Amino acid sequence: MRFFKNVRKEWMYLVMMIPGLVLTAIFSYGPLYGIVMAFQEYNPGLGFSKSPWVGMDNFNLIFTQPAFLSTIYNTFFISIGKIVLGTIWSVVFALQLNEIRQNAAKRIYQTIVYIPNFISWVIMAGILTDILGSTGIVNEMIMALGGKPVQFISNRAVFPWTMIVTDAWKTFGFGTVVYLATMTGIDPALYESAVIDGANRWKQTWYVTLPMLVPIIILMTVLALGNVLNAGFDQVYNLYSPVVYPTGDIIDTYVYRLGLQNGKYAIGTAVGLFKSVVSCVLISTSLFVAYRFAGYKVF
Repeated sequence: MRFFKNVRKEWMYLVMMIPGLVLTAIFSYGPLYGIVMAFQEYNPGLGFSKSPWVGMDNFNLIFTQPAFLSTIYNTFFISIGKIVLGTIWSVVFALQLNEIRQNAAKRIYQTIVYIPNFISWVIMAGILTDILGSTGIVNEMIMALGGKPVQFISNRAVFPWTMIVTDAWKTFGFGTVVYLATMTGIDPALYESAVIDGANRWKQTWYVTLPMLVPIIILMTVLALGNVLNAGFDQVYNLYSPVVYPTGDIIDTYVYRLGLQNGKYAIGTAVGLFKSVVSCVLISTSLFVAYRFAGYKVF
């Protein structure tokens, strides 16, 4: 009875949800039927219903491929590197920005570092290719200091680090906004007490600001770990080349090449399904850990 009473009371909001639910059903749940390809020797001419079933053969095949195992390692390495460097960069810059007393200057710097978030990786890839190229400004500076030019995008050993650093540079502005917002909520009485005890600005930051930021740092890091298998398809796809496949290929780019470019739809679907299952487990675990240590919960 309470359920029907709530429906009668909130029926307008429920009606407003219908368009979103319809779109979600069409574009998010409808395509899930295509998962059957992971268990078939899929032939586009035969379709889902007539393609022969092969059970777990596609999964057995991908787990025996050295290229697939290397993509898993590359995905974790690049993704975790982005999380660690991005968190450190955001926290350090937020602490420095918090020390600026002129609000106008603070807003200007905050806007400057936040702008790259609005630039797509398609455009950013062109900019980075020019900046990090053999004749780009970065290599020109390295050679001016007496060093040798570095192939940031075409060197297998350097490419993963290029992905980590450039992503942190592009996205740390968002994290800075989050940590600055947290700092504004810190009780000024804590700083006043620290000043009375003789703490300078550095000690106030170390003993007051940083401890108050720890819960939000843990929360942001744990939530990011839930998406650790999403190492950034847009970034990697627009910057990598066959030369750096062994160290730069991630699961998403591997699925794209295997399933769409090479036409191996069944194997590509099997890889994508494997990633989805692992991602679901990681997201569920991260939400549990976030609730356990930071008090954050979705439901």
